[in-house]
Amino acid sequence: CAFCRTPCPDNDADVLALIRARVAKKDPVAVNFLGEKYFFGELGLQRDVQKAIKLRTEAAELGSVEALFSLGDSYELGEGVGQDKVKAADLYEKAAMQGHVLSRTKLGFVEVSDRGNYDRAVRHFLISAKMGHEKSVESIKKMFTAGNATKEPYAEALKGYQDAVEEMKSHDRDKA
Repeated sequence: CAFCRTPCPDNDADVLALIRARVAKKDPVAVNFLGEKYFFGELGLQRDVQKAIKLRTEAAELGSVEALFSLGDSYELGEGVGQDKVKAADLYEKAAMQGHVLSRTKLGFVEVSDRGNYDRAVRHFLISAKMGHEKSVESIKKMFTAGNATKEPYAEALKGYQDAVEEMKSHDRDKA
C-alpha cells in the first residue's frame, strides 16, 4: 500500500478501509484520493460530486497540490460547484506555484482563451514545456504558426522539453 507500506488489499472494501484510516489522520494525499473515488464513483462508492468537492477542498487546505488542480477543473467546468473561471484560474495558479505542470499548462490556456494575453500564455507554456510537458510545446508551436508567438520561445520550449525528457531517461528503465 502506498499509504502504509503493507501488502496491497485485493478488494474494494479493504482498500477503502486503508484509505479511510489515512483520511482520519488528515493525510492530504489520502483525502484527495478518496475525493477522486467519490467524484468518479469508484471502489464501490456511489458517485457523489458534492462529497468529492468537500474532500478535495479539505485536501487542498491540508496542502495537496493535486486537489488544487482538481478543484480548479471543477470550477472551470462547473462540476459540483457553480462555474467560476476566475476561481479556477486562482486555484490553477496556486498549484502551478507549487510546481504542478498541468496547472501551469491550464494557466496558459486561460490566458489565451479567456484573456487573449498571448505573451503570458507563452510564458506559462514555456515553463511547463521545460518541465517535460509535450502539449505545452505543441501549444507554443500552434501560437507560432498562427502568428501569436515568435520563433524564439518556440525554439526555447523545444529545447527545454528535449532537455527535460533526456533528464528523465533512465538506462535501467530502458533495459526493462
